Amino acid sequence: MNLNQRIENWLTQNKNAFRSSERPFVTLSYAQSLDGSIALRCDEPLALSGEESLRLTHQLRSMHDGILVGIGTVLSDDPQLTVRHWIGHNPQPIVLDSQLRIPAKARLCCLPDKRCWVLTTVDDQGTVIEGLEITALQGNADGRVCLQRALKLLWSRGIKSLMVEGGASVISAFLKARLVDALVLTITPQFVGGYKAVTGLGNQSRGTFPQLKPFFSERLGDDLIVWGNLNYSDHTA
Repeated sequence: MNLNQRIENWLTQNKNAFRSSERPFVTLSYAQSLDGSIALRCDEPLALSGEESLRLTHQLRSMHDGILVGIGTVLSDDPQLTVRHWIGHNPQPIVLDSQLRIPAKARLCCLPDKRCWVLTTVDDQGTVIEGLEITALQGNADGRVCLQRALKLLWSRGIKSLMVEGGASVISAFLKARLVDALVLTITPQFVGGYKAVTGLGNQSRGTFPQLKPFFSERLGDDLIVWGNLNYSDHTA
């Protein structure tokens, strides 16, 4: 059994064992350098994944009902969030966009088989962008879309499993809110010294930081894949 099959079996078991009437099962998956960089700067994307790990990413996409990114990723990368390097279905694309900045020319606005869902705090029913379904949600104190409300809405719309791909503020927000159930991380053997994936988890003791437990790792092409279940216990074993 190769690495792709093992990760698929592991993830399927975890999704099937997950029980919630409030939110989807959440898988966090992204690529970073050895020093934790995901981009050169916050608005300058950087292709990090090798061919084999890119195929794994698209395999993971096909295993989830929905795929979510923040508006920063849309503005910098203009992604499609479709399955192209693997045979499988396209997940429902979802964008967190508090201030409704998504451009009408974004590639997510012209997908062939789905309308992208945009979750925002801007309650402007007069805003219509072709190819998008815009939903206003009550924001947090900082004006951002409330993740708990967003996940509850997605669950009610049939999204039982969700893949979160980034960017940095979204990755950090999901970890800080303890909403990530599984992680599949691609690490490329490079030092970049760029924009980091995870920041602002708070002044916590070592025992309260999110941990992978158990976790696994294996080389895939030129990259290292690390995967496991997120544990948020308040003490170390």
